[in-house]
Amino acid sequence: MDRVSQILQDHGHDVSFLQQSDLHFPSGFKREKTYQTVYWSPPEDFKEEFKKNLDFFTKEALLGRNPLTNLLNIMKLFATQCSDLLRRTDLMGSLKNESFDLVVVDGLDLCAFLIAEKLARPFVAVLGTTFGVTNFGLPEPVSYVPDFHSSLTDRMDFWGRVTNSLMFFISSLRQWYIHAQFDSTIRENFPEGSRPVLFHLQQKAELWFVNSDFAFDFARPLLPNTVYVGGLMAKPVEPIPQELEDFIAQFGEAGFVLVALGSIVNVAQSQQALEQMHRAFAQLPQGVIWKCSPSHWPKHVQLAANVKIMDWLPQSDLLAHPSVRLFVTHGGMNSVMESIQYGVPMVGIPLFVDQPGNLVRVEAKHLGVSIPIEQLKAETLALTMKQVIGDKSYKSAAVAASIIRRSHPLTPAQRLVGWIDHILQTGGAAYLKPHAFQQPWYEQYLLDIFLFLLGVTLGTVWLCGKLLGLVARGLCGAGKLKKA
Repeated sequence: MDRVSQILQDHGHDVSFLQQSDLHFPSGFKREKTYQTVYWSPPEDFKEEFKKNLDFFTKEALLGRNPLTNLLNIMKLFATQCSDLLRRTDLMGSLKNESFDLVVVDGLDLCAFLIAEKLARPFVAVLGTTFGVTNFGLPEPVSYVPDFHSSLTDRMDFWGRVTNSLMFFISSLRQWYIHAQFDSTIRENFPEGSRPVLFHLQQKAELWFVNSDFAFDFARPLLPNTVYVGGLMAKPVEPIPQELEDFIAQFGEAGFVLVALGSIVNVAQSQQALEQMHRAFAQLPQGVIWKCSPSHWPKHVQLAANVKIMDWLPQSDLLAHPSVRLFVTHGGMNSVMESIQYGVPMVGIPLFVDQPGNLVRVEAKHLGVSIPIEQLKAETLALTMKQVIGDKSYKSAAVAASIIRRSHPLTPAQRLVGWIDHILQTGGAAYLKPHAFQQPWYEQYLLDIFLFLLGVTLGTVWLCGKLLGLVARGLCGAGKLKKA
C-alpha cells in the first residue's frame, strides 16, 4: 500500500495514507514517502493481545498446524480493532471533512471496506496476493478454476473436479465464518436498516487491482473491473553492497543461493527449522545469503563457511544479480513476483495464508519445487535445492515467465494510474460490473430455471402417465365389450 500511495502521489494525486502509528517496517527498508500520513494507534491492551495471538499463529504454522480457529481468532481481534477505529469521531470526522475523491483500500483488510463505507466515498481495492484468498464475485467455473486452498491445478481429472467442487463449497463457508467475525463491529457502528454486508462491499469496489500476472497464475475468467498489477513493487536495480559482492565472488561460477522467508517468520524463527536449513545449506557448493536475524541464531551452531546471515538484505537487487542460482522463499506474493521478474527458479517452504496456493502455481509452471514445513529435513532440502539448480528446465521456465511478465504493453504502475484516472474522469465504473452483482444467488446459478424445467418435465411425465392410463383403461374396456 506504501508503493501504491507513492506511485499515485508521483503521478499528480494528493494522497493521504491512514496508517497505524506503531507499524514497524523491516530494518533497512527504504521508504520514499512524499505523501501525507494520518496516524492512529489501537489501545495498548489490544497490541499485547494481538502480538500474543500472532506469535501463536506463526509458531503453529511453523509446526505445520493451520486450523481455521487460529485464523478466526486473529480476524476477531482485527474486528475489535476496527470497532475502536470507527468509534473515533475525531479521526473519522476529520477524514470525512477531507472529501476525498476516491478511497484505495487494502483488499485483505475487511475494516478498510467499512471505513470507505463510513466515508461514503467511491473506492477501489488492491489485493496484495492472487485470487482465491478472498472472493469478490469473479466467475469461478470449478471444472478448470481450482479453489485456492485445494492444492489443485487447472488440469483436473474427474476426482480432481469432485474435490474442487467440495473445496469451493468449504471455501465459501470459510469466508462466511471470517466475515461473521465483523458482525458485532457492523452492528455497533452502522444504524439498523443501512448495515452493509462485507461481501456486497467487496463487489461494490469500482476496481480490483490484483498483485498477480499471467506469467504466474492460471488463465481464468476475469471481469472488466479486474486489473493485473503484478510486479508493481519492481524498482530499478541498484548495486548491492560491496560486502555482499565480496562474499559472492568467493564462489565463482557456482554462484549463490538467496534465502528469505518473510518478515513474520524472521521474528518467530523455529530453532529446529533453522538448524535443519543450515545443515542443508552447508552441503551446497554455492554461497548462501540468508535473511535471518543473528539475535535468533542458536549459539551452539557455528555458521558454515558458505553461509552469511543478515537482518535485512536487498532482495530485489540480489535476485537481479547474474550469479544468483536459486531463491529459497516462503512463497509470499511479492517474493514470487520478484523471482519471476528476474527469471530465478525457486524452492518454496510455505507456511500459511496464500503461500501454499502460490507455490502450487510455482510448481505447475515448473518455476520451482515446494516443500511442506512439516517435511523440512536437511537431506530433503539439500536434495531439492541441488535438483532445481542442476535441472536447467527450471531456469528455462523461469526465464520464459520473466519474458511474459516484462512484455506487457503497459507497466503495472501505468495500469494502476491509468485505470484510477479513468474512473475519476468517468465518475465510477458501474458499467464494468455485471448485472449479476444485483441478482439473487438462485438467479445467478439458474436454480429458478432448473426448478421450472424440472417442474415442467415432471408435470409432463405425470400428465402423459395419466393419459396413457386413460387410454389403457379405454382399450381394456373396449376389449371386454367385444368379448361380451
